[in-house]
Amino acid sequence: MMQSLIPLFITLRWLDVIDILIVAALLYQLYSLVKGTTAIHIFFGILAFYLLWLLVKALNMQLLATILGQFIGVGVIALIIVFQQELRRFLLMIGSRGIFSKENFKNFGGLRVSGYGSLNVDAVVLACQRMALQHTGALMILTRRSDLKYYVNTGERIDSEVTANMLEAIFFKNNPLHDGAVIITDNRIKAAKCVLPLTENKVFPFQLGLRHRAAVGISEPSDAIALVVSEQTGEISIARNGALKTNINPKQLKEILQEEFGAD
Repeated sequence: MMQSLIPLFITLRWLDVIDILIVAALLYQLYSLVKGTTAIHIFFGILAFYLLWLLVKALNMQLLATILGQFIGVGVIALIIVFQQELRRFLLMIGSRGIFSKENFKNFGGLRVSGYGSLNVDAVVLACQRMALQHTGALMILTRRSDLKYYVNTGERIDSEVTANMLEAIFFKNNPLHDGAVIITDNRIKAAKCVLPLTENKVFPFQLGLRHRAAVGISEPSDAIALVVSEQTGEISIARNGALKTNINPKQLKEILQEEFGAD
């Protein structure tokens, strides 16, 4: 009797627990990347196809299992083709902020990472406040772990200290550098007129323009903070970790930046 019960028990090692947690973390990050995009339907379709294959194998349906198995065999190549953009974003996220960083797991306990580099918070807030009053459109990217060199190279190199006057001058509507994003790293304006990726989130508010889409698009695969000043409404918005918060006032903006960059 005892011998027949032994196979019912499963030996669970600490390594097995770690293995499960790592796989769960990977699946969560992959799901986060495709959530809200058309790729999410493909993701669930592939998952359903794989579960069907397992069921057919369990039922010992040899012919159907063989046919489905051929598709499973080339599944890796198919995934690379279908999820080309998502995989690129996934690898960029790993390289820029680390897949197991506290920033990525904020939803599992409210953890936050702060204090990356330095930033003249007062200058950034003052520039946003002035441009908001004048309805001057602006898009500023504040880097943290990743300096976003790839996107810096898409714009015009500046390498200037961050000042309110400099930021306002760049985004002045008659300035040839105003169209695009400014990337700021360690209190230096690295480049202007930078081209950023747009978010593919299908539930993104339709009334928001390309600046807001680009702000969310750069904050999804990286740990950068994006600031937007709307040319139409003069509202200030901030994007972090793929989430956009709109209509924030200068006081709120200053508090957020001081918290994120450890400024006084």
